[in-house]
Amino acid sequence: MANLAINMCGIKSPNPFWLASGPPANCGEQVMRAFDAGWGGAVWKTLGKPIVNVSSRLGAVDHKGNRMSGLNNIELITDRPLDTNFKEIYAVKKRYQEQAVVVSLMVESKAEWREIIRRAEDAGADGLELNFGCPHGMCERGMGSSVGQEPAILEEITAWAVDYANTPVLIKLTPNITDILDPGIAAAKGGAHGLSLINTIKSIIGVNLETMVPLPSVRDKGTNGGYCGPAVKPIALHMVAALARDPRIQIPLSGIGGIGNWRDAAEFIALGATSVQVCTAVMHYGYRIVEDMIDGLSNYLDDMNMASVSNLIGKAVPNFTEWGNLDLNYRITANIDEEKCIGCQLCYIACLDGAHQCIHTRQSHCSAYHGESDHGIYPRTEIQPPVLHKANGGIPDHVPFVDEDECIGCNLCQLVCPVPGCITMIEQDSKIAAKTWQEMEV
Repeated sequence: MANLAINMCGIKSPNPFWLASGPPANCGEQVMRAFDAGWGGAVWKTLGKPIVNVSSRLGAVDHKGNRMSGLNNIELITDRPLDTNFKEIYAVKKRYQEQAVVVSLMVESKAEWREIIRRAEDAGADGLELNFGCPHGMCERGMGSSVGQEPAILEEITAWAVDYANTPVLIKLTPNITDILDPGIAAAKGGAHGLSLINTIKSIIGVNLETMVPLPSVRDKGTNGGYCGPAVKPIALHMVAALARDPRIQIPLSGIGGIGNWRDAAEFIALGATSVQVCTAVMHYGYRIVEDMIDGLSNYLDDMNMASVSNLIGKAVPNFTEWGNLDLNYRITANIDEEKCIGCQLCYIACLDGAHQCIHTRQSHCSAYHGESDHGIYPRTEIQPPVLHKANGGIPDHVPFVDEDECIGCNLCQLVCPVPGCITMIEQDSKIAAKTWQEMEV
């Protein structure tokens, strides 16, 4: 079995799966139960001057019957006394010495940073995560994402923390910025030992159309919150990869954003993350999801002949490039499996209205060739459809067919098809030499 143990800038844990700073890591009892379930580490919910939270706090986007495809929260940092938090951190580390306990921090002044870092380390913290990403509530007070959006200030506070700390310092970055490289490079210049990203995305989850109050509603008002969950994963993957491939970033990354299973985690690791942090999926399904994550990642590494999860870190980064470096001569076309096709016509409709009009049905083909089209603009070429009757040895009437000369390989038909494996994309003309946009410009 592959070795899942990691060393994240000096913070060791038995596997790369950490709880992200948030409600699932709010107290010692929770973190202990998470460690009993198998989590390799936890980032304690952000400590600072305890605040008073509001009610209600959460809103969600459901999609096609899937609950919480995206989650919005307007909850802030800890509302529990610091003394209580530090006592619980001490108790957790005394009992669970192999698991990583990283303490998230957010305060204002230089003196406060010195004091809270000392107290967190005295409680046994294995590392610190400076929260420069919270996009609501705290940023209005000059903290959170208001720091993460100002590279010079971020670099300065990072330098303070690194100077005061005896344990590794991670900087949690906000995605609410034009270019993630700006704060990432600033944190590295400030001496950070690692970077965590992404924090939540500033958002309004919806509006109650009866009361006209944004959601989640607090009496008769609402506000913007932080968006997370499965829907943010593509944004998080891009930002992690952007840092991982930049030569100015030579410190490890902790990936956060929409991770709910081992495949998500493996993708983040392949794009440069050393550890991965999970919050929304735990809020949805509980701590035991880590069991499948551990088994899945272990089996995947074994199948890939990788002895350690460390072998996976950054494997996909060399293949992440700019658009101008892509091969313009590479060509794929859609192929529809007549045995699997159920005749739903989704591929035909999607291609006709949303893509390149290269998928046809028998009816559309016949009407187009007999002058019944109102537009007179398709088909573009005089294609000859395959024999359509099963009795004649052709494909069944209900199966659409592809005009390969017109197909540009956009993938849309495959993406909308409800039957796994029914539509595949087939490479064409593989022997043609590659040519990039940059080469064509020359």
